[in-house]
Amino acid sequence: MSVHDIMQNLGLKQLNSGVSSGKIWPKVTGPLTESKTPIDGEVIGQIQNASLEDYDKVMSLAKNAFKEWRKVPAPQRGEIIRQIGNSVREAKEDLGKLISWEMGKIYQEGLGEVQEMIDICDFAVGLSRQLYGFTMHSERPGHRMYDQYHPLGILGIITAFNFPIAVWSWNAMIAAVCGNVSIWKPSPKTPLCSIALQLILGKVMHENGLPEGVFNLVIGSNEEIADEMVNDRRIPLISATGSTNMGQQVASKVASRLGRSILELGGNNAIIVTESADLKIAIPGIVFGAVGTCGQRCTTTRRLIIHESIFGKVKEKLIHAYTQIENRVGDPLDPETLIGPMIDNDAVKKFQNALNAIRNQGGEIIYGGEILSGFPTDLYVQPALAIAENHWPIVQEETFAPLLYLINYKNFDEAISLQNEVPQGLSSAIFTRDLSESEKFLSQEGSDCGLANINIGTSGAEIGGAFGGEKDTGGGRESGSDAWKAYMRRQTNTINYSSDLPLAQGVNFDIQ
Repeated sequence: MSVHDIMQNLGLKQLNSGVSSGKIWPKVTGPLTESKTPIDGEVIGQIQNASLEDYDKVMSLAKNAFKEWRKVPAPQRGEIIRQIGNSVREAKEDLGKLISWEMGKIYQEGLGEVQEMIDICDFAVGLSRQLYGFTMHSERPGHRMYDQYHPLGILGIITAFNFPIAVWSWNAMIAAVCGNVSIWKPSPKTPLCSIALQLILGKVMHENGLPEGVFNLVIGSNEEIADEMVNDRRIPLISATGSTNMGQQVASKVASRLGRSILELGGNNAIIVTESADLKIAIPGIVFGAVGTCGQRCTTTRRLIIHESIFGKVKEKLIHAYTQIENRVGDPLDPETLIGPMIDNDAVKKFQNALNAIRNQGGEIIYGGEILSGFPTDLYVQPALAIAENHWPIVQEETFAPLLYLINYKNFDEAISLQNEVPQGLSSAIFTRDLSESEKFLSQEGSDCGLANINIGTSGAEIGGAFGGEKDTGGGRESGSDAWKAYMRRQTNTINYSSDLPLAQGVNFDIQ
């Protein structure tokens, strides 16, 4: 099945609009851009982008929709999310293939990403009956106290190319069940995925007679739209995924207007491999973490911290594994493929620059790093292994590519220090069969990351837990657990049901 067949199945016949709000496709006036597949460089769609005037029209729709959507009882909002999840289930195969065509990840990973949206819809349906507050005992007689959560308003969502569906859904589905509306600015590298989803959502909303503007999409080819969103006082919360540099700009601008931010930024994730590690499970976990999605995940394994007694053994096993997977780089829609292309030439250039930096800083490339020949584009690369030291400048950075640094350690405290001594703090893992090591890794003396795993890799977070990281990763939390509270405003309520007016802290303010 060709990409054009997939697009037709998903209703992507009309791509002359870069703005969508539910069931309406307004005429837009921004520049025309192309979406090219990294598989072979083919242009698979042309999209008319939004102008600032178009953005303002959609904001007006969103503002009016919020006034109505917040009045819908939360369980009824959950029912709409249930229907959305079912509609995505029906389109799962086509959406998975569209992700592969537009982003380049293998089809199985594309299906996995769509499944994440289905799962978060299921999670949100249950959440719609569990938006709990708390009751407290008042210190004043005849009084009752409790707190509750109300919808916040309009959520601005800015997403990256590597997860063109899942990360948006983590935010939008939870925010919607909480009573909010959203405006989505997707990556200009993956606009078709966002348009396909908007069509699916719009159909559900239309069939239920819901107001226009609950779910909104604004596509912009440059930073103009994103800047407008970040500075817009009508948007109380911005959720942004991307680089640390991007997040710093978003955070400062949103904070300057006293808005809120959920930031999911860079990851420089490490796995510690101890003397007692079971290498039968460690090696596959390391390899998937390092090369899955061609190294273009925020949770990709970038650093491997190995005990010196098994360093040589682990190194040889990894070289053997990488030799096997090199023959499985190729067309992401081929079921035999494990690694597809990188997203674009700029990503490949950064990969090559990092390899040069490793050599210049004293490291050794022990496997891979070449651009592979015989493919329709120069976006297919050999995943690389390099021996490095943790303090080198290039190792301290996040290189969004399949490049894994091998670092040795002598004792466990040193391993934890190496793990933590980078600016980023997203995901971390350890392979060990030593209970004390695993417990220390999870303790206050252990990993300083938002995600810490035992005997699994750094990639593949489940939607049931809150996702996010510390330090330069931004501190945001999305998806499961109680991350829903970030999308709501908290209110403490005190009710006096007596005929007296006692004051707090025993204050006496006697007047006649």
